[in-house]
Amino acid sequence: MSSNKISVVFPGQGSQYPQMLTKYIDNLSLVKNTFDESSDLLGIDLIKLIREGSKEDLSKTEVTQPLMLTADVALWNLISQFISAPSCLAGHSLGEYAALVASETISFKDALALVIERSKLMQSAVPQGEGGIAAIIGLEENEINKVCLEVNQDKECLVNIANLNSPNQIVLSGNRQGIEKAMHECTLLGAKRAIPLPMSVPAHSLLMKEAADKFVSSIEGVEFTMPKIPIIHNVDSGFENDIGKIKAKLVKQIYSSVRWVDTIKTITNLKVTTIIECGPSKVLCGLIKRISPNIATIDLDTYDNYLELSNE
Repeated sequence: MSSNKISVVFPGQGSQYPQMLTKYIDNLSLVKNTFDESSDLLGIDLIKLIREGSKEDLSKTEVTQPLMLTADVALWNLISQFISAPSCLAGHSLGEYAALVASETISFKDALALVIERSKLMQSAVPQGEGGIAAIIGLEENEINKVCLEVNQDKECLVNIANLNSPNQIVLSGNRQGIEKAMHECTLLGAKRAIPLPMSVPAHSLLMKEAADKFVSSIEGVEFTMPKIPIIHNVDSGFENDIGKIKAKLVKQIYSSVRWVDTIKTITNLKVTTIIECGPSKVLCGLIKRISPNIATIDLDTYDNYLELSNE
C-alpha cells in the first residue's frame, strides 16, 4: 500500500478492553514478541492480563498506559513493513509516545520507562476519588471555557478542558466538586449530555501540574533524536524538530488540553486522504469522521482489517 497521503494515529487511554488483539497475538509472533518484551520490562504478564483481566483491571492508569503503548507499537511494527513513511503521525494523549517510537525519536524501551513513570506520577498526584472526568456533548469550546472560569471562582472547585475530541464532544477534567458543578452548568447552558467518565486520574487538568514538574527530570535523562516521520503534538497541534521543545511539549501535555480537533485539521491541510488508527478499538476513527468526514479511515481493531490492509 502506498504511504503517500496516509497518516497514522495512535489511541491512548480508554481504547483498552479485555481480549483485545488476541487474534493478532495468537497468529503473529511479531505482535506477541512486542508484548513479551514489554511484560519482561514491566514484570507483568500483559498477555495474561488481556486474556483474563476485567475491564477494571485494564483501566488502572499504571496498567493502562504501558499496556496501550505496547499495543500501539505492536501494531505499528506490523504495518510499518508496508507503510514505511506516512505523511505524518499523531497520538491521542498517551498515544503520542507510540508516535515517538514510530518516528524513531525514542526507543520502545525508553518510551515504556517514561510511560511507566508518567503513569505513577499521575496516579499519585490526586488521591483516589477526589478527581473526575466528564464528557460534554453539544457545546462549543468557548462556551465550556466560560463555564470553567465561572466554576473555578469557587476555591473548592478546579476544572478545565482536557480533550477537544470533536466539534461536539469536549472532555472536562478536574476535582470532583468542579466536575459536578461544571456538568450541571453545562446542562443548564444547553448541553445535550454531560457524562461522567470512568477514569482513575483527572488527566490533562491543572491537578497534574505537580506530576508534570516531577516528570521533567525523567524525560531529561532520556536520549531523543530528530523525528524521522513528522509528529503533530497534542498541546498545540503543530510539528517540532527541536528536541528540547519536544520534551517540553510532552511535559506540558500532562496538564494541558489535547487539541485533537486541531490535530486532525492539521492532517487534513496536508491533503492526507487516509488515516489509519494504529491500536485497539476504533475510537479515533469515530472522532475523525466527525471532524473531517471526507478523509477515509481504517482501524486495526480486528485481525481481518489488518489482513485486508496488508493485501491492498
